[in-house]
Amino acid sequence: MPSPDDLPYHRLGGTDAAMALAEAFYDAMDAHEPELARLHELDAEGRVNRGTRERFGLFLAGWLGGPQDYTERHGHPRLRMRHGHLSIGVAMRDAWVRSMQRAMDARGISGGLRRFLDARFAHVADFLRNVEE
Repeated sequence: MPSPDDLPYHRLGGTDAAMALAEAFYDAMDAHEPELARLHELDAEGRVNRGTRERFGLFLAGWLGGPQDYTERHGHPRLRMRHGHLSIGVAMRDAWVRSMQRAMDARGISGGLRRFLDARFAHVADFLRNVEE
């Protein structure tokens, strides 16, 4: 478990690294999980749009212990409420987790930070499930 002086945010590399992880996440989703990508607003090229990518990067930075820019701009994340209109079952949860694993692979996240993030992301993804399959 990280201490206040050793936050995942710092281990990851700060806000720029959180933004890059969000980019890699949506790039992986666009490339490998088109059904999941279609649940998001897409740009003219059919990729998850810039606003979604930026919001998620800001969310990640704050969620990992960094600046709370997401909350200041968009309010409390309220993850269940914000995702409640979507049918999220095991398949969508697993697609989300695979996209994040690919993103972390692409960003070279490993070791203790990777183990911590794998567990936390899996927990949150399962928490958002609202459909039994």
